[in-house]
Amino acid sequence: MTKTRRSSIYYDYKIYPSWVPPHDHFEDRLGIVIVGAGPSGLLTALKLAQLGVASTVLNAEQQVTEGSRAIVYTRRSMEILHDIGVADRVSQAALPWRFGTSFYRGQPVYRLQAPHDDDQRFFPMSNLQQQFLEQYLLEACLANPLIDIRFANRLQSMEHDERFVDLKINTTKADYDLRCDWLVAADGGRSFIRSALGLRLEGAAFEANFVIVDIRVDLPLPTERLAYFDPSWNPGNTVLVHRQPRGIWRIDYQLSAGETAAEALSVDALRQSIKATLSMLGFPDLPWELDWSSVYSARTMSLPSYRRGRVLFAGDAAHLLPIFGVRGANTAFQDAQSLGWHLAMVAKGWCDESVLDNYSQERLEAVAEIMAESAKSTRFMAPPSEGFRLLRNAVLSLSLSHRFVGPLFHWRTSRSHRYRRSSFHVSGDDDALFEQGPAQGESLIDVRLSAESFLVDYLQGGFCLLLDVAPAELDAIVRVVQSWREHGPPLKLLLLHPSNKEITASSLLLDSDRVLSDDDASLRERYGLRTKGAAYLFRPDQHVAARWIALDAVRLQTALDQIRRPSLLMS
Repeated sequence: MTKTRRSSIYYDYKIYPSWVPPHDHFEDRLGIVIVGAGPSGLLTALKLAQLGVASTVLNAEQQVTEGSRAIVYTRRSMEILHDIGVADRVSQAALPWRFGTSFYRGQPVYRLQAPHDDDQRFFPMSNLQQQFLEQYLLEACLANPLIDIRFANRLQSMEHDERFVDLKINTTKADYDLRCDWLVAADGGRSFIRSALGLRLEGAAFEANFVIVDIRVDLPLPTERLAYFDPSWNPGNTVLVHRQPRGIWRIDYQLSAGETAAEALSVDALRQSIKATLSMLGFPDLPWELDWSSVYSARTMSLPSYRRGRVLFAGDAAHLLPIFGVRGANTAFQDAQSLGWHLAMVAKGWCDESVLDNYSQERLEAVAEIMAESAKSTRFMAPPSEGFRLLRNAVLSLSLSHRFVGPLFHWRTSRSHRYRRSSFHVSGDDDALFEQGPAQGESLIDVRLSAESFLVDYLQGGFCLLLDVAPAELDAIVRVVQSWREHGPPLKLLLLHPSNKEITASSLLLDSDRVLSDDDASLRERYGLRTKGAAYLFRPDQHVAARWIALDAVRLQTALDQIRRPSLLMS
């Protein structure tokens, strides 16, 4: 708990007032307590609140994180931030980009171009320092009456059983006890909760260490990822360069074998490496100013389960991932969105607590894929053995004269994963009959609906039923939706129609429902909606639970009954 304002040449840190228990303070029992106010903890709280569930966030600090840390957010992350209402602020401050160039011994050998078209609200990548992201998330939480944030509240000890979790909290004035139904461990890579439960991460830790350094310098270079392999000033190693907002540039460079973190972070060593990098970029005489530096090591490690009784893990508390491919924060966003809606289903009594095992199962499946991909990237960026180094050097040499090896430089960027096994996959739908569109378990494909609106704008909150109107079935389907709403989670009805005028006045539609214009049939085409009555059912994380060639009231009722009583697929 530090009250000293952190120093930065571009970010004005704010000290938030500490929360201390009143003299007569007594809390019988809270529903959900989140430990950690980084991106995963704050985003979990916002997703819970979106579904009407209160939470208490314990933050050991009184200000946002020190240093830029995570700086690159993918399109899928922006869609998740859009879901909880923060993406506009991020977009206004961030630098969008879609290209990446790799160099070998000063020569460009591969240029990545991430797909992007007019149907997508967000760019493939957006650069913004983590302090700003945390600030926007924190301000959204502070403005939400369902979220109680307690600054300078450090978890000191904990006990838990099958009924509740007991916590002892240390504050600036007095300790106090807290009991809750569910505890979310979002307390970072050095998770106190993980250690207190005797849990260990499993996986691989790579020997290579990298320095992260942020400088302010006026470089006339585009916003894209620049990767330099075997540069003359750092032979055999790798250097990455990224533009950030407010004139800040991130430089990541690999340490030589035997060089310690303390040696690398000394003023002289940093000055020498920064000057060498600027010379490599062609601007040796530009003045620069140091803001922040740190050292990290690449790891692909995860807990074997993200649930331990009434304790649930997310973000770096659950797994550690290399930054290559921008996986850390972007994976944490997907954790938090998923955990938020799964936990809300339990807290609201919409499902029993077994669905929390589904959260763990789905995210473990995704993280296993991420770890496999990131290990490949890491072995190329920082070969862990002489054999991998020989292979990497062969690729580098060939790249100077043979374009076919270029794609081997691809860093396998973080992406949204398809959940292939899930309690929320509706059985008996028509998934296998579709020729286009996101399959069961995949996340949305965005589509522009007008000059200012996109499909992602309407898939926010709870479940969403996207239906190509079949007039003969509409009344019966709407009655099923209305019945569900009396006792189930939010369910929004999105009706496709060539003309808004013919259906918007229908008394069957509620305020949350929408009629979407698709005059050019682009949405129908991308989603494979070939017939009237075709439909998609999206979960609260915008992944597909079911899709039908022709939906009627009976099939919809069967699907919703399954969602209320999901059976966990253990094999």
